Amino acid sequence: MAQSSIKRSEAAGDKLDLRKQDRLRPQKQKTETQGNPQTSKMGRCIVLSSSTLNPSRFSCKPTLILPFERPRFSLPSSLPANSQPLKFGFCRTRPSTFSCGRAFSTKAVLSETPNQRHYFKVGAESTGPIPSDQLLDVIETAAKTGAQVIMDAVNKPRNITYKGLTDLVTDTDKMSEAAILDVVRKNFQDHLILGEEGGLIGDSSSDYLWCIDPLDGTTNFAHCYPSFAVSIGVLYKGKPAAATVVEFVGGPKCWNTRTFTGAAGKGAFCNGEKIHVSQTDKVERSLLVTGFGYEHDDAWATNIELFKEFTDISRGVRRLGAAAVDMCHVALGIVEAYWEYRLKPWDMAAGVLIVEEAGGTVSCMDGGKFCVFDRSVLVSNGVLHAKLLERIGPATEKLKGKEIDFSLWYKPENYLTEL
Repeated sequence: MAQSSIKRSEAAGDKLDLRKQDRLRPQKQKTETQGNPQTSKMGRCIVLSSSTLNPSRFSCKPTLILPFERPRFSLPSSLPANSQPLKFGFCRTRPSTFSCGRAFSTKAVLSETPNQRHYFKVGAESTGPIPSDQLLDVIETAAKTGAQVIMDAVNKPRNITYKGLTDLVTDTDKMSEAAILDVVRKNFQDHLILGEEGGLIGDSSSDYLWCIDPLDGTTNFAHCYPSFAVSIGVLYKGKPAAATVVEFVGGPKCWNTRTFTGAAGKGAFCNGEKIHVSQTDKVERSLLVTGFGYEHDDAWATNIELFKEFTDISRGVRRLGAAAVDMCHVALGIVEAYWEYRLKPWDMAAGVLIVEEAGGTVSCMDGGKFCVFDRSVLVSNGVLHAKLLERIGPATEKLKGKEIDFSLWYKPENYLTEL
């Protein structure tokens, strides 16, 4: 009798121990899940299917499915149409036919954020035999000299002529470029120069090529509408090595300027203070910028569609009308990205370097390696680059399918590069 009582007491004690273990098991499992780096990096989706469970492996007794931390990443976009979201990131799919007593299996679908794509560096490794400070001093002096010509003319009547139906040029463009060239020639007589108004001059065997836009945003200037700028980028063996953009800000009766600079490996600056791109990582929280050329062709129409798409999914898309300014705004961190087709080297040489030195990313609009002689550009804060290319890349590939020319726009003959 005593032995029977002892056995019953031991059995009761065993049951209490088992219950205690059951209470502790969820906490232990949660701790193990949180400590597993593979689990914490992945989101899960549990889908209930109509297949019958194997009775030899599963008990008919209901099993507790423990909740876990909400996934960091979004669930797969290709879930069945009849699925319903549940708490903790699960998704239950209702079968088309349901009968009482049917067992359902569970299947875990794991999604993982892809690794960030690698993009090629655009800027030169250095400024070559000319020290960066010396080269940048001359570039900045030249840009500010051109900017002073513009400032003297900004409140005066314009003398406008036309390169095309809507592509205009003013006397101020030409006067600004002449003032810039005077500074460059006094300091570097043997350098090659590519100016928007004057074309190619100098020694084509030089390692240095100056890409000069004496007045980027001429149409804005003609209407006294900000923004416009002087943009100078210097290439060393085909890659941007140093740059200055002098942006005009304000408007009639309150014009002023701010100066963006950058040199290979030295960072980017605005009025002498270091700048950095934004850290915004969601398109829906971004402010974007694009531009449209004077040719209303297939590339123009494609970008109109991209403008519509990104306007719908972002905080907005701006069109300011000056490529160098747009890129400097990305570098400054006040917008997240800028893209455009059909630009020229003098439009891009300065801006792309300043963006990259500010921590941003530069590529062609198909995601390929960029050089300043290309016909398209996408610059961003880097974090959003791959997400933007999900829409911009396929649109650009379609243009290639229509035999739109995306070969290098122009490279001076005999100019040696490392491209």
